Amino acid sequence: MSRAFVKEPDGDAVGDDAPELPISSHPNYMTPVGLNMLEDELTELKVQRQVLIDLNDPVRTQIEVFAIEREQRYLKARIDSALVQEPDNHVHGKVGFGASVKVVDEDDTENIFTIVGEDQADPNAGLISWTSPLARILTDKEVGDTVTWRRPKGDMALEILQIRYEESAEPS
Repeated sequence: MSRAFVKEPDGDAVGDDAPELPISSHPNYMTPVGLNMLEDELTELKVQRQVLIDLNDPVRTQIEVFAIEREQRYLKARIDSALVQEPDNHVHGKVGFGASVKVVDEDDTENIFTIVGEDQADPNAGLISWTSPLARILTDKEVGDTVTWRRPKGDMALEILQIRYEESAEPS
């Protein structure tokens, strides 16, 4: 095709040719807290977008607005596809989505991991995605069970000490 038929931005306009943010192919399970987190983030992006538009400097802000709008589309898609899992939708005594699981490793180091949705996951805060290898090996296990966590830096045995389900779905 000739370049003569390709629409290009007019004048100082900047085109948005960045790809959309990738959306996971997994079911979009979320805790109620995770859904609220995304809704709050979407609200904040709307405010940020309006602040940029109010600056009335289209050349300077257009790329930033495009980035915010792309993030808004991503969040809207994730919110619309959310499958919220209430804390009472699980089998008590077994690890499942939304569980905070206290484990001890072979060095007697205790950790608490909470199984959450992909968008809520923050491994540094102990929030692990239900699709992660650790969450998968913990799922359906009970207090007293030992699992082997296969990690790049070596396998680690973890014994489950406690399983809790709370509204907040955050570790204590």
